Amino acid sequence: KQCSVHMICVSIFVLLALSRGALGSLQEKQTDFGLKVFSQLAADAADTNLAFSPYGMASIMAMAQLGANGNTQRALTAAMGFSLQGRGMPRQQRLLQRDLSSEDGVEIASGVMVERKMSLEKRFRRALAKTFQTHPHQMDFTKPEQAVSIINAWVSDHTAGAIPEFLSSGSLDDETRLVFLNALHFQRLWKVPFDPKLTQERMFHCANGSTVPVHMMKLTNLFNYGEFVTADGVDYDVIEVPYEGDSLSMLLVSPFEPEIPLSVLSADLSSQKIQQWRSELRQVNRQLALPRFSLNSDINMKSALLKMGLGDMFNLATADFTRITSDEKLCISKVLQRVKIEVNEPNTLCKLSFGSAVMFSRMAVQEITLDRPFLFLIQHKQTGAILFMGQLNQP
Repeated sequence: KQCSVHMICVSIFVLLALSRGALGSLQEKQTDFGLKVFSQLAADAADTNLAFSPYGMASIMAMAQLGANGNTQRALTAAMGFSLQGRGMPRQQRLLQRDLSSEDGVEIASGVMVERKMSLEKRFRRALAKTFQTHPHQMDFTKPEQAVSIINAWVSDHTAGAIPEFLSSGSLDDETRLVFLNALHFQRLWKVPFDPKLTQERMFHCANGSTVPVHMMKLTNLFNYGEFVTADGVDYDVIEVPYEGDSLSMLLVSPFEPEIPLSVLSADLSSQKIQQWRSELRQVNRQLALPRFSLNSDINMKSALLKMGLGDMFNLATADFTRITSDEKLCISKVLQRVKIEVNEPNTLCKLSFGSAVMFSRMAVQEITLDRPFLFLIQHKQTGAILFMGQLNQP
């Protein structure tokens, strides 16, 4: 009767062409890049829910980076803070992916779909194989609807059928030349289960000022807990809920003051900050109340990446992906990510449970009631990688 966690992430990176006419260090830099992208997304989603994979985002951009040259490569390296073209970096990426994939309940797949008539540079093929252990799948993009079906089947296969239709009809056209895909599937039981008999209906105070009824699950246990302050002096707390096996856990983050928007906390996040949490969390006995909910984020990353100085790679006149092919000029058309999170009770389709926001009451055991907006992060403790994160502003 344990509750399990079920998370899906798919990222896609589409390149179009027009006809002629250090493991810890790498992981920290990838996490920082993913957190920066999330902060940009959160700034534009003040009152809405958001689910995102920092690891998935860093992986998909790193695959494109392997094919970038010149100013495009320099811009990507500056924005991402690392380059997989550097010495020893492919091995670090490979080992990171291996460590994550070896976890029970974690599946990671990288795929590259290429126009069958386009010849790829041998060094790009080698780099993909060496870094991501993937080889290009040749496709006929002159039949875009057929290509959409093939890509959707690949995504469905690598997310246990949870996302059967990642691309909608018309998503691709006959100018598509290359599609990068990164899929994450995560399903894990909590270390200590929630008792369904303790679930009660409570009110959740949404970011837009409204209140909605939610099903609150309850668990009294020893939790790792800490109180922290942002660089701007905003107080917040962090509580850790471990998964079975203790190698992964969910970190729940919420401001003390209800009027503080979550974007203030998002902007303060970094791999160093999360390391600080880890070192300062202490075990306390608490009753934790978590809402039941589901999130399904379908995000176009283009505007966030433009704000991070990566506009040139979306422009055919300025993009340089000559490490991929010299056949024709390529530029990026889309960077998409879909993350699906389901939160249900045990004995139904129980797939994910979490929450946050703080309220203390003077009982024998202090209660942390997660009845207002909060951030969540799912971290692989050995590597420090953030597989998933998000914000719940209204269940």
